[in-house]
Order: sequence, then structure tokens, then C-alpha cells
Amino acid sequence: MPDSCGIRAIWIFSNFDAVIFSRRFPVVERRWRTACKIENDRCNSDDITSNVSPVLPNDSELAAAFVERKKREGSARGFGIRVIQSSEGSDSWVDDPITQHIIGLHVKKEEGSSIFLWPLILNIKSHYSILVLPLVEPQHIKHYASLCRRSDCGSAIGAESSLSSLLLDLPSITGAFMVALAIGDVITGDFVEPDVLVSASPSVGGLLDSLTGSIGISGISARGKPVASPSSSANPSSNTMAGALNSDAPRPLDKDALRSFISSSMPFGTPLDLSYTNIFSIKVNGFSSSDPPPADVKQPAWKPYLYKGKQRVILTIHEIINAAMYDRDEIPDKISVSGQINCRAELEGLPDVSFPLAGSNKARIEGLSFHPCAQVPEHGIDKQAVMFSPPLGNFVLMRYQAVCAAGPPVKGFYQLSMVSEDKGAFLFKLCLMEGYKAPLCMEFCTVTMPFPRRRIVSFDGTPSIGTVSTTEHSVEWKILASGRGLLGKSIEATFPGTIRFAPWQIQRLYSSSSVTPNVEEVDSDVEAESASNVVNIEEFLMEKMSKDLPPVELEEPFCWQAYNYAKVSFKILGASLSGISVDPKSVSIYPAVKAPVEFSTQVTSGDYILWNTLDKCPSVASETI
Repeated sequence: MPDSCGIRAIWIFSNFDAVIFSRRFPVVERRWRTACKIENDRCNSDDITSNVSPVLPNDSELAAAFVERKKREGSARGFGIRVIQSSEGSDSWVDDPITQHIIGLHVKKEEGSSIFLWPLILNIKSHYSILVLPLVEPQHIKHYASLCRRSDCGSAIGAESSLSSLLLDLPSITGAFMVALAIGDVITGDFVEPDVLVSASPSVGGLLDSLTGSIGISGISARGKPVASPSSSANPSSNTMAGALNSDAPRPLDKDALRSFISSSMPFGTPLDLSYTNIFSIKVNGFSSSDPPPADVKQPAWKPYLYKGKQRVILTIHEIINAAMYDRDEIPDKISVSGQINCRAELEGLPDVSFPLAGSNKARIEGLSFHPCAQVPEHGIDKQAVMFSPPLGNFVLMRYQAVCAAGPPVKGFYQLSMVSEDKGAFLFKLCLMEGYKAPLCMEFCTVTMPFPRRRIVSFDGTPSIGTVSTTEHSVEWKILASGRGLLGKSIEATFPGTIRFAPWQIQRLYSSSSVTPNVEEVDSDVEAESASNVVNIEEFLMEKMSKDLPPVELEEPFCWQAYNYAKVSFKILGASLSGISVDPKSVSIYPAVKAPVEFSTQVTSGDYILWNTLDKCPSVASETI
């Protein structure tokens, strides 16, 4: 079989486990039946590990198998690892978490026979479950069927008989994942394009604009606003999609739109272009014959029609800062940068755009990937050049992982001490933008203390700067409000206070029996244990209140509800924190055209966590050589 991705069939289930949409691709199925005949001619056994079925089940048979798997595995995704409830031949018997997303189904045919379908890509989106079956070799299905019956639990990574080594030989699974994700976005109306920021002019409007314009000040402009794709704004159902997403009721499945998307994006079962924006633009604009591309230039798949209008190039660096701040000598702080360069190139014809990445020689880049339209001809320690033929609309030109070059923008410590079972005293001491200079500007900064398992009754405390608000389960400290940015300087902020929670009824019932034996033991030697009890009373209270925590789900190995932490949210404009930048003057376009180039940066916080210095915290042991 060729290495290209082929899709045999697609099924969509409702939240009632009924098949509400299915699509089979006869061209791909013909290739599958040919491969099955060749493979089955070499074996005479009826065992599933020897024979593979050349036919697909009908919708009712597949739905019955899907429901049976949910009952056996506990949920649609399954256990993912081998547990007591796992049975031989099931996905969880393989003992690999990837089996929550790549599943197999034992389908019982109406005539009494049974067939095995694998690999089925499972994507659960909103109220729908999407199954995509890619084309693989019959021996790959036999290999997985044997893994489902092995006696050992798990295997070494990279071992010849492991599931990971099997998946490495199946690039079609990657394409099937992209198909499943794209279909999920289509049926839920969740079309999100990367934001590019542009300075609007005039900016403020009214009297201020007239005054600044009359005295020759043209540099005052509004903050950058996201530029939407023209195709998305032309979509008549774009306004109703947002409302449908916010509603708990499932969005009605538009089967005509789904069939149109499948026919255009993967004709005959071969995925070509899974961008809904491109496909919708073609449907609205069509293929223009009035301005065809030059005969000697091949029109790329990501640009189905040519742009006509005012020309410009917009580049935006968007970085997300993730950090775990411990303020402990034995645990180092962790901070990382996940960034991407978003682009929108409104250029006529099929030009090439190129520019060097400024600061790439100083930035510690740990991972780098590019859009398929990009070429990276020059690699080196001191130089990184990018050349690309831009597609239509907003797109992500480059993604990267890097180390924060300037240190944490918010550092300090957070302490919470439980002085009693229902009362705690806390202290924040933070420093914002230490070591940062203009043009870096922090637009806002907020610290949130969540208490998902405790209800707040009262709160007392006054910060040195900012305002405080509370809800039933959180305290929010707005250090910098929107519109009052911090430019070219640093500030220190402290926040001491006390917080009282509602009595924990479940804990009181539980602790009545656990405290009594401790009292009897203390009576035997009160003086010897009194000092130790005073020192460990805080640890005793925290341990006692954590006994009733729910078990951790497999998708989240660290259950944050078991720890005390504060989360920081902020936005920084002016420059990137990794050191990567783009000089608009160095951007070149070929063939040469007069097109302005706009560049902006935006840094936002991701999971920026301040762990309680006085309590337990999750951490990863550092590698030692």
C-alpha cells in the first residue's frame, strides 16, 4: 500500500450512543479488500490473529460494539492502563494510555461471525463521539490483536513488540487524528484562527484624534485588535455558532455542511486540505478565472484562490509563559516559554516572503516547527532565516519552545498556614517586572487563590497595592488593573491576611474517631509529646483535611485539589520574553511590491503557579549525572 493517508470510514455518535452520521469511501475499501485477499490467502485459520475481515459492519452493529466497549472499559475512552476490570483482548489489556484515543472494536455480525476493527481514532467533542478508521496493512491489525492477548503488562518503550513501535510504522494514524479533529470543529462550529494584532488608525476617535492630527502627532494609535478572516465573517452561521457553544444543549448536526466538507477536504477518502476556512472561501468566492496565476508558477494547495485588494503583511509573536514557583532551596523554580509567530499576508499573486529571525542567536530555543508553506534554507547558531509562500487568512507560521531569557516577570512567595481547621493565615510577597525595561509593559496582573473544596465565610486583609474581591471558593487580588500598565519599572507588592472557611462537616464526622486514640496516647506521656504536638499541629491539620480528597483521574497525574497554590494571570506587550523578534525593515517580498509590514508582540500567562511554601507541593526530580 502507498504511504499516503487513506480513510476507510467515518462514524459520528450522539450522546445516546446512536450513529447519527456515517461515511464510507469505496475507493479506499477496494484497496483494503485487495490487501485482505492477499493476506488471507496465506493463512487458513479462522482465528482473529490470522484472518482479517474485508468488509465493514453496518451502523447498528458498530453501535452495539461501541456500547459494549463502554460497559467493559468503564467509559468511551476506557481505562488506558491494565486494571483489575481489564479483560484479555480489550484495549486496556495492552496497558498503554494511547488506547484511550486509538481504540479497537469487536463487532458481532448479524449472521453470528465477529470482526475486529482497528485502529479507530476516537475524538470526543461536545456531545458527539467521532470515530475515524484509517487504512493500514492487515498485518498491523494482527500485530495489535496479539498485543491484546499477551500475558505481560506493558513493555519497554521502543521494544520490537510494543505498541509505540507499531504506531511508528503507521503515519496514516497522524492524518486520521487530523481528520477527527477537523470534523469535530465542523460539527460544533468551533473555528478558531490565530490572532494577529494590528494598530488601527484613527485610534481614539472624536476630539483627541482631531487634536493630535492637527498638531502632526500621528504615532498615537489604539491597542492592537484581532484581525478576523474575511471568510469567517462571511459565514452566515458564525453568530449562531458562539451561542451554540455556550449552550448545554447539543448543536444540531448539519449533515449537508458535513458532507460538503468531507467531499471537498478528502475526496475519495484521501485528505487534501482540512482547513474549513479555505473550503468555505472557495464555496463563497469560487475559482476566479479573471486573474489566473502565471503559467510557470504552481499554485499551492493552501492558497486556492488569489487575493485582490490593499496589500500588507502583519506579523505577531504570541508567547505563553508557564511557571512553577516554589521558593525552596531544594526545589528549583521552573519557567518555560511556548511561542508562535502568527501571520496574515494580504498580497496579490503568489509572492514569496522572507525575513531573518532577530535574537535567535541569543534565545535558547528547545523546539522549532514551521507551517508547510515555509522553507528554512539557513540553519546556524547565529542566523535563522525563514522564507514562505503565505496562504490565505491568519495562520501560524512558526511554533517554538524556549527558555525565558529575562527571568520570571512575577517572582516571590506565597505562604498559607492553617492556624485551625477552619481558619488560615496567608502572606504574599511579590516583585513584578524586576529587571525588565521599556518597551516591555505589563498591562495587567491578577493573583487568584482557589479553594475548590472549601467555602469561604469571611476574609480579612489589605494589600499594599491593588484591590481584592472574593467568591465562595476563591480570593482574587488585582495588582494591576487593565488600563494601568507598568512600563519600564518594577514594583513590589505584599498582601497579608486571614481567611475563614465554613466547617467541613464530612471531615468532622471522620475525625471524631481518629482523634480519640491520639488523646489516649497523649495521656500516657503528656509532657514528652507536648512540644512535638505544638510543632506538628499545622501538619496534622493539613493531613487530616486532605484524607477525604477524591482519587486522581488518569488524565491528571497531579490533582491540584490536594495542594495549596495561587495562580498568576498577566499580559505583557512590547517585546517577547524569549528574545525572538522580527525587524519589519528586514522583511522582503519577491516579486517586490509596496506593502507595509506591521509587527507586534504579546505575552500572556499560562499555568503560572505559586506553590504554598509551607505545604506539600508536586515536583519532578531533576536528572543527575
